[in-house]
Amino acid sequence: QVQLVESGGGLVRAGGSLRLSCAAAGGAFSLYNMGWFRQAPGKEREFVAAISRSGRTTYYTGSVEGRFTISRDNAKNTVYLQMNTLKPEDTGIYYCAADTRIRGLPRQVMSEYDYWGQGTQVTVSS
Repeated sequence: QVQLVESGGGLVRAGGSLRLSCAAAGGAFSLYNMGWFRQAPGKEREFVAAISRSGRTTYYTGSVEGRFTISRDNAKNTVYLQMNTLKPEDTGIYYCAADTRIRGLPRQVMSEYDYWGQGTQVTVSS
């Protein structure tokens, strides 16, 4: 069993920054590709970013490219999402997810992840 706990969400004005953290417990964190997803009110959950187990490969959805950075610290069993130049459309609940099936490249599809955190709320005011 892998437990994931997100933190760092909050209320910020447009143009501001937040850094989300996701601490993992149980399992073998350094072997797992990790992802961040978000769900806006009334919308489906969507992919935001993913990172390979080594941290060398990252993917982003187009709307956050150049503004968000995913990273990880395997010694601390933690994955991060640095969010800069935030926009109101970035508002939503942010979830981290673990793909424990130990494969090469990180995935961008929800169904490829088998453990999820409870989410942290990010609200960006205009």
